[in-house]
Amino acid sequence: MGGEAPEPRRLSRALSLDGGGVPEEALHLVLGYVDDPRDREAASLACRRWHHIDALTRKHVTVPFCYAVSPARLLARFPRLESLGVKGKPRAAMYGLIPDDWGAYARPWVAELAAPLECLKALHLRRMVVTDDDLAALVRARGHMLQELKLDKCSGFSTDALRLVARSCRSLRTLFLEECTITDNGTEWLHDLAANNPVLVTLNFYLTYLRVEPADLELLAKNCKSLISLKISDCDLSDLIGFFQIATSLQEFAGAEISEQKYGNVKLPSKLCSFGLTFMGTNEMHIIFPFSAVLKKLDLQYSFLTTEDHCQLIAKCPNLLVLAVRNVIGDRGLGVVGDTCKKLQRLRVERGEDDPGMQEEEGGVSQVGLTAIAVGCRELENIAAYVSDITNGALESIGTFCKNLHDFRLVLLDKQETITDLPLDNGARALLRGCTKLRRFALYLRPGGLSDVGLGYIGQHSGTIQYMLLGNVGQTDGGLISFAAGCRNLRKLELRSCCFSERALALAIRQMPSLRYVWVQGYRASQTGRDLMLMARPFWNIEFTPPSTETAGRLMEDGEPCVDRQAQVLAYYSLSGKRSDYPQSVVPLYPA
Repeated sequence: MGGEAPEPRRLSRALSLDGGGVPEEALHLVLGYVDDPRDREAASLACRRWHHIDALTRKHVTVPFCYAVSPARLLARFPRLESLGVKGKPRAAMYGLIPDDWGAYARPWVAELAAPLECLKALHLRRMVVTDDDLAALVRARGHMLQELKLDKCSGFSTDALRLVARSCRSLRTLFLEECTITDNGTEWLHDLAANNPVLVTLNFYLTYLRVEPADLELLAKNCKSLISLKISDCDLSDLIGFFQIATSLQEFAGAEISEQKYGNVKLPSKLCSFGLTFMGTNEMHIIFPFSAVLKKLDLQYSFLTTEDHCQLIAKCPNLLVLAVRNVIGDRGLGVVGDTCKKLQRLRVERGEDDPGMQEEEGGVSQVGLTAIAVGCRELENIAAYVSDITNGALESIGTFCKNLHDFRLVLLDKQETITDLPLDNGARALLRGCTKLRRFALYLRPGGLSDVGLGYIGQHSGTIQYMLLGNVGQTDGGLISFAAGCRNLRKLELRSCCFSERALALAIRQMPSLRYVWVQGYRASQTGRDLMLMARPFWNIEFTPPSTETAGRLMEDGEPCVDRQAQVLAYYSLSGKRSDYPQSVVPLYPA
């Protein structure tokens, strides 16, 4: 009996996480099936052995903010990455609120990682400054095996660098350049890409203003039989007849202009199921009718369609999964969407032009249209909308019917003098209660749009939300503190045009235990940011942009205060310490 006693202890050790009983190969296989970064992070914290195996088997990492960690530290932690994503400037850069010289330079990431990451096949940079030299270094180190290059809303490079990429990266399957600011030195890059990359699947240079030669696109279609997605800058659709005849595998196309009475001979590929044209008007929309029933994605943001045009076209598109429009669609158009597009998963309603002639004659999008969408499109996962009016009832409808929603963003425009139903406290609460899968939430209102009570409701019911943007919400510092007390899982917060004091802002941020990043513009700031030091703690960087005294008191044409006179705060966790590339407009408060 005495000899058998140790057996349970040996079995216990064999099954323990840090023991030697579980074969190394088995752990590698198990972690190979774990893709969610949050699950990976949790597994790596179990023990040193799992931490080590996670380091060796992690294939993809997204760095949510380029100053949160150094390239060297990332390399030491994950030496076998195959795919890397890095995000740069704050989202506010997309709206002109961040100066061009703010930072977010790609150079250290390319210089320090391109060669050592020997397995790297995919690189995705977002809102970063990328130079021709950076792309040349990337090509030298990884050009022989690079399969995916995504430069999303980046700037600083030219078509000369793209030509080098096209000539050297012959395994490239995805080249994504949408909304990048690129110096156009000629169209040779596109010709070389077509001639040298037979495996290209996706090419996107939408909204870049790069010139296009139709002959190069025809060569691309001829050599790249696997091409299924093409989004280009402005080019007349009638010049692409030859391309469409050859590109028989094409499933997605966007970007070309369509001229009146010049598209009669255009025959679109039979497999096309995602489509978007610029400057398309009433007389040209009939080009979509023959294949409208099979469309899964339709982008009308840059068209010249009226409300009635939207109604006629969308009524012929019952299988849409993704729809992007401007608010000229109106409530009537959204009613047609609700009646027709029962499979819709993503809806984006952008703000229209300020020209009254381009606006919806019936008053834009309001609670009527949103309610129709909520009731009719119950598979929605993502809603982003600019509205002219809104009620608590409309938000309650979304909470009642849209149970799959994981991303909700609403901006209340300031053109209409009277809003039907403010504050939106009960509607916000009902939406958050009902949409239990929400991960991203944005509510940009007008003064009085949400009281302190409503702000408290958002904090109380935001358990699943990881990113939040709030504008013109709350009444007092107490509302912000109440909001912060409920945000236990919030990781990223953006605040704009709020009434809160600097002290309350700092205290609220200290209360949110999971917060990793916060950006604020428009609050009761001091000239020095002195009270922001109340949130100082180890590894927490605080950057302050003082309010501008030169524009103090000056108003823009719409009566709003000048954006550049409002103070900004950026605070974030960083393992790299204070960054060294501050512009003169930014004051580093901590670490000093």
